[in-house]
Amino acid sequence: MESENQKVISEAEELPRTIVRRVVKEKLCNDCDDMSVHKDALLAFSESARIFIHYLSATANDICKESKRQTINADDVLTALQEIEFSHFLGPLKASLHEFRQKNAGKKAGAAKEKEEKKKRKLEELSHDSGGGERVENEDNQDGTGHA
Repeated sequence: MESENQKVISEAEELPRTIVRRVVKEKLCNDCDDMSVHKDALLAFSESARIFIHYLSATANDICKESKRQTINADDVLTALQEIEFSHFLGPLKASLHEFRQKNAGKKAGAAKEKEEKKKRKLEELSHDSGGGERVENEDNQDGTGHA
């Protein structure tokens, strides 16, 4: 029974094989599409990546707790990489993070602009629907006394 629970847990934590296969193929052989990766090798890559993620997560979590925070942020991960002696990943990771943030900022700005335009249209619709009669009344009531 215990081995079944362990298997279920490992399946839940398992990285998607198609993504692992794609990453491995892209890094090992940029020019050859016909390269194949044995199932055992794919499992070894996947398991190694999973263990690395666990180790990095635990280290980043420790850094986060030392700072008396509950949410791990990107800086915690970068510091954790240094702490576990993978500082050679920092340059490429920082570049990817910067690119991600720029793309995200563009998306957020676009979404905010769209939301503002929607709000503006809705206000215009409301003012057209309820404002028609008031304009005529205001035009008739130019002296402010209620008399024309």
